[in-house]
Amino acid sequence: MTAKRKVSNGIAYAVLILISIVWLFPFVCLVLQSFRSYKLEHGGMVDYLLPKTFSLDSYAYLFSSDCQFFRWYGNTLTIAVFVAIFQTIFVLCVSYALSRMRFKGREALMRLWLILGMFPGFLTMICLYFLLKQFGLTQEGAVPGLILIGFASSGMGYYVCKGYFDTIPKSLDEAARIDGANRFQVFTIMLIPLSKPIIIYTALVAFMAPWCDYIFASYVAFGYSDSYNVAVAMQRWVFTNDYQGFFTRFCAGGVLVAVPITILFMCLQKYYVEGVTGGAVKG
Repeated sequence: MTAKRKVSNGIAYAVLILISIVWLFPFVCLVLQSFRSYKLEHGGMVDYLLPKTFSLDSYAYLFSSDCQFFRWYGNTLTIAVFVAIFQTIFVLCVSYALSRMRFKGREALMRLWLILGMFPGFLTMICLYFLLKQFGLTQEGAVPGLILIGFASSGMGYYVCKGYFDTIPKSLDEAARIDGANRFQVFTIMLIPLSKPIIIYTALVAFMAPWCDYIFASYVAFGYSDSYNVAVAMQRWVFTNDYQGFFTRFCAGGVLVAVPITILFMCLQKYYVEGVTGGAVKG
């Protein structure tokens, strides 16, 4: 049994190492190409991986006044931060109500939201665009428009958070109510401090969606470059300009875009896993 276990473990580790190499290879290529000089070497795609001359020319261009990269970066960060804050608040409130309160139509409402969640959000793109346009929240106003759309229906994503709240004993709520606390005090003073993993999980998921959004952001901000997020701007960047000359600068921008998400996951990985596993329990 010991020999068989060693062989099976060796095979499993070999497969995992191979998968890791395949998964990390594009990221390694992206980082290496970002350090290739577009001035001293050919700026487009080449048939070698290691740069012949390591340079920060591409990063210097992103910081120069000729480039709007950090305006786009700021738009993306603004949208992601506000969506993460408001969406987390909405999800927590809805999840608390569905987990702790019993009211008429509760089960029907949960089933309705579950069914609506099966339809992709892209089906509403045209309707949402014209609705936002009526309020001036497209093109010049695309940033607040994307923030509004980002958290407007966020309460429907209550599933994991409600599951986590269901694992917290209701006896704590009852003890607090006996001591004179109202529901809002129970929620803010009792449940929120005990729900740090699910709060971090919800905030991370909410932050990632607008940070990586391209399709809806390109639709809302179409034709107005000052309102682009990073994904839309970089796509327009390489396809409407000199692709060969902008390839290394595109790679440098991709590295800077990946930095915040990487840092967040490295620092909060523990809570992210606890939030997922804790909320997976059916209440």
